[in-house]
Amino acid sequence: MPESEIAFLPVNGYAYLNLLGQSLAVFSERPETFGGYHFLLLDSDEINAFAAPGGLILVTRGMVRCCQSEDELAAVVAHEICHVEKKHGLGAIKQGRVTEAFTIIAAESASQSGNEQLAALTREFEGSVGDVVKTLMTSGYSQGQEREADAAAVRLLQRAGYPEGAMIAMLQRMDKQLAKTRGLGFAKTHPSARSRAEALRRTVGDSGFAPDPDRQQRFTAALQPLLAGQ
Repeated sequence: MPESEIAFLPVNGYAYLNLLGQSLAVFSERPETFGGYHFLLLDSDEINAFAAPGGLILVTRGMVRCCQSEDELAAVVAHEICHVEKKHGLGAIKQGRVTEAFTIIAAESASQSGNEQLAALTREFEGSVGDVVKTLMTSGYSQGQEREADAAAVRLLQRAGYPEGAMIAMLQRMDKQLAKTRGLGFAKTHPSARSRAEALRRTVGDSGFAPDPDRQQRFTAALQPLLAGQ
């Protein structure tokens, strides 16, 4: 995902992702960060998600489409929250920039629909997101950090009332989808989804997974335009 192509998606679906993320962050071992947690959708078909220092979490459109339930999307978001929780920070965002950006985010979050504020947020973060993505594409987190975040995410999902099997199901789905695209950027920055699923299965078992019907309906209603490829 070249830096020149980095862009945010419109507010549709952002409120849902932010609500989901905030509901998970409450159960994190690090529920509060400088400026709080914030969750944004990136306009990219690449299957990926990023956690930036301080609690900014970015999920691509491709990752959302890879998910088939709220439970699986919750697993993705929980994994990224746990990178923040474990302080796997990359130091890619300049402190001054992120401070100003958090001010804009706070105002945008209060309105949930402020197009002018979202535009200001986009302008402010364009370079910062580029820094994060560029660093992730060239280095990413270590295999140990990824597996630590996976294990912590399973515990977080349990505390938040989501099935732990959603994490394994999500990794298995990612493995199939990434095989079709040869991994793209994800393969450069993460251990294989298959190896991560196998590692979790050895530690937590695999009791199967069925999406919760009520959460499934909420997920589909909130993200229908993205899921339909619009």
